[in-house]
Amino acid sequence: MKKTFVLVALFGLPIVAYLFFASGVHDFAKLPLLNQEKLELEGFQDLEGEPVSLDGQISILGFYGTNPSEFDGHAYNLSGKIYDNFYKYLDFQVVILVPEGTQDQVKELERQLHQITNPLKWKFAFGHPEAIESFFQSMGTELSLTPELSTPYVFIFDKDGRLRGRKDDEDKGVMYGYDTRSVAELDDKMDDDVKVLLAEYRMALKKNNENSNP
Repeated sequence: MKKTFVLVALFGLPIVAYLFFASGVHDFAKLPLLNQEKLELEGFQDLEGEPVSLDGQISILGFYGTNPSEFDGHAYNLSGKIYDNFYKYLDFQVVILVPEGTQDQVKELERQLHQITNPLKWKFAFGHPEAIESFFQSMGTELSLTPELSTPYVFIFDKDGRLRGRKDDEDKGVMYGYDTRSVAELDDKMDDDVKVLLAEYRMALKKNNENSNP
């Protein structure tokens, strides 16, 4: 009996432990939904006048307000720590909402971005101030825009236009957005969370492929 117990302990427990942790990893690898509502950008256009959409894209969304040129440092941090790591993924984009009338400032900011990265997936979306404020409120966060319609925080949206983030962050509790003034926050938290969301979609795609090819 003792030998049987030892054999079970040696060979059985590692398998049980593996299944336990594998299950935990599977459950963990989903970035929490912070808002069930599926949001879309209505009436926003890029510099070329083309509509900008969240549908079908993992989107990093920001608000640079009436003075986007003042957000060059935020843009550099976001580019270096997040955008440069993920822009080669087909369904990834950065979208920055700005009010109409800031086109010249945005063109200059794009010129500066070209010096440090390939801003292929970096989109500035122009809209009415009321539309920007309305969209921000619809996100349902505990954050707020300045009177200039800006915030240093950026937000993660999934392919269905739903806000993702952290529900039990060790520092902030519910984490709706990520502070682009903090390189550490982008590097230590946001980078991980974007990876989790990408992995979630990869696992879903793999599962669908397995189900379609029994």
